[in-house]
Amino acid sequence: MAVGVFDSGLGGLTVLDALKKRLPEVPFVYYGDNAHAPYGVRDAEDIFQLTCAGVERLWAEGCDLVIIACNTASAVALKRMQETWIPPGKRALGVFVPLIEALTERQWGDNSPPREVAIKHVALFATPATVASRAFQRELAYRAIGVDVEAQPCAGVVDAIEQGDEILAEALVQSHVDALKRRMPMPEAAILGCTHYPLMERSFQEALGPKVRVYSQANLVAESLADYLTRRPEMLGSGTRSVNLTTGNPAQVSSRATQFLRKGVKFEAA
Repeated sequence: MAVGVFDSGLGGLTVLDALKKRLPEVPFVYYGDNAHAPYGVRDAEDIFQLTCAGVERLWAEGCDLVIIACNTASAVALKRMQETWIPPGKRALGVFVPLIEALTERQWGDNSPPREVAIKHVALFATPATVASRAFQRELAYRAIGVDVEAQPCAGVVDAIEQGDEILAEALVQSHVDALKRRMPMPEAAILGCTHYPLMERSFQEALGPKVRVYSQANLVAESLADYLTRRPEMLGSGTRSVNLTTGNPAQVSSRATQFLRKGVKFEAA
């Protein structure tokens, strides 16, 4: 009955934590493609091929349902995967839609026409590839009108997190927030559009100020998955073990994950 969680590296662990707390009875298999992180500076074909390889590895672990807990992969590869690659009986779900539903105060599956929402000025912090895809703006347009989105590509932040350099990550967050504020001085909300970024949520909040509501994805994705499995319990796969897999060096990845999550995390070779 295992569910897979895919990410380019460490970021998806924020989602995995929330999933385990919300669904403690479900075994989760995590796959971090640390050897190829970050995805945010790769081209679309490369991201597609790497994501497909990771999802296939999770299928081999008995995970018929895989959460693509990487915003870059969700933005760049997921739609193509769903339309051309994923076979019947398997599913891959992304992390954008639960976030946008929360921002626009919509219930899951609300397919009514787009409407005015309370928040008008939104800052989006994401990887360069996610920003270039405009996937967030496209999904938002299906649900809301009159929302001004200013997107800031946050080059270097994922690298710093993956390398365990918290001081550099904090400095980069401040620099990217400053750059966005020059274009949008008073955002009402900020979207952390990369699952690595909740590891730096405190830094984002401090740089943005207390009046800006910061949205990150972990708990929203967990609630969305719980709802999905209630409606589609047959998507629980045959796998029975919980394990963290990495394409990188397991000892190094375990050490960095433990440092950023501030609790012991162990990885095995994928």
